[in-house]
Amino acid sequence: MLNEKKTTPSTLNGPKLTDRRAGSSELAEQEQKRQDLGFGTKINDGYSRLINKDGSFNVHRSNDSFWNRINLYHRLITMSWRPFLGLVVLFYVITNALFAGLYLLAGVENLTGVTDTTAMGGFWEAYFFSAQTLTTVGYGRIAPMGMFANTLAAVESLMGVLAFALATGLLYGRFSRPVAHIGFSKKAVFAPYLDINGWMFRIVNQRYNQLIDLEVEVSLSRLEKKEDGSSFRKYYSLKLERSKVSFFPMNWTVVHAITDDSPLYDCTPEQLADADAEFLILLRAIDDTFSQTVHSRYSYRHEEVLWGRKFKPMFDETEHGLVSLDLTKLSDTVEMPLN
Repeated sequence: MLNEKKTTPSTLNGPKLTDRRAGSSELAEQEQKRQDLGFGTKINDGYSRLINKDGSFNVHRSNDSFWNRINLYHRLITMSWRPFLGLVVLFYVITNALFAGLYLLAGVENLTGVTDTTAMGGFWEAYFFSAQTLTTVGYGRIAPMGMFANTLAAVESLMGVLAFALATGLLYGRFSRPVAHIGFSKKAVFAPYLDINGWMFRIVNQRYNQLIDLEVEVSLSRLEKKEDGSSFRKYYSLKLERSKVSFFPMNWTVVHAITDDSPLYDCTPEQLADADAEFLILLRAIDDTFSQTVHSRYSYRHEEVLWGRKFKPMFDETEHGLVSLDLTKLSDTVEMPLN
């Protein structure tokens, strides 16, 4: 009895726990090795792109707060120039109209120098006085009298100083924000490459600024079947012929060689369509003007890939020894049978 070995719960459950932990560690190892670009594997409804043509993500966020949705500064910085300038003009017109109405409520007689006292004439006199006060121009022909009118003018002048300071900051932010203006070919192609085939697309810098240390990553997203028949999305990193260049003065045809170990090996257009395949592209470069890193995103879905086509040259050598690059030929292709 004294030498009897005690049996503890840990001893009884030891082998089972060990086996379970070993299995869990194998699953965890597989999960850690699984490639994921941030979209997850559950996006398998098919036939909807992950990255839009403008580089934005095709993700709709719901049940978010109002200020998170509006994200005012980001919208004003990133929107195109036409709506931005339209919003500035609209704000200017509405603000002056609002203060003109307040001056009319105070009474036109409290604005000295007003010559037209009719209803419409008084409004326009008050409107242009508001514009002069908002911009702190103050020509001096019309001046406020009384506590209410002077208070309105003081509030409007303060509002004008703050508003124009904000507009100036936004203009500076828009001009100083580096953006990679990269042109992508409208279609990608499957074309002959050396003694095999390759998947290719072409890019060019659309601006005269210099981009250096340009680096490209390409991933393939497609649906695959599990043993139970359900679908899940899987991502493959495509090995490129050349993923980085030091200078980018001309066009660059990015090539993925379809070798035996390529996820595109022996694939057909029908297979890519059934798998809802999409090629996701991330580009990084250093803008020499700003000395900052710029990014660009793009994608090609399976229906945006041409088979048995090859890109035409974009450049010609001129008589002065200069190379002429025709940007209109970025997406030009010619038929070329595959190997």
